[in-house]
Amino acid sequence: MAGLKGKQKTARDMILSLALISIAAGVVYLFAIPHDDHAPDLKRVDYQVELLTARRAAGYPVAAPEGLPSTWKATSVRFQGENSDRWHLGFQTPDGQYVQIEQSTQRRADFIDQASQGASATKQTEKIGDRAWTRYTGGRYDALVLQDTPGSTTVVAGTAPFAELAKMAEALKMR
Repeated sequence: MAGLKGKQKTARDMILSLALISIAAGVVYLFAIPHDDHAPDLKRVDYQVELLTARRAAGYPVAAPEGLPSTWKATSVRFQGENSDRWHLGFQTPDGQYVQIEQSTQRRADFIDQASQGASATKQTEKIGDRAWTRYTGGRYDALVLQDTPGSTTVVAGTAPFAELAKMAEALKMR
């Protein structure tokens, strides 16, 4: 019987050790590891040099916003001349949503699918300024698509609601 009592003591010691380790891990998790539930603050980028480069190199009028409030923060920019003269400019809206401007000479259907992350055309068009934009929904992003830009397709897409997408589309100047 002495052998059985030793095994019970060993099992009890293992359970106590496991409980102490779990408590210690819980304390470390609660107090030593930072818990930040809000999105990280994105760095504002200056896109003027890339914009000038794109406007010189692209075979179409390149779109960029003018007159947006400073609460709209530019967060990403790139021009890929070797990739169908693809222009990208991304913004964080005042309420933390994302809006991007995408332009390209790429085949229209493929480009819209990529830029809108799989959204589909609706029968709704929106008159913004003197242009008719087609609404796209159902993908990762909602989008407004302008197909009458000479030599390219322009897409304003993102996680923001259509009112914010329209605000961006309205601010676009193509040169």
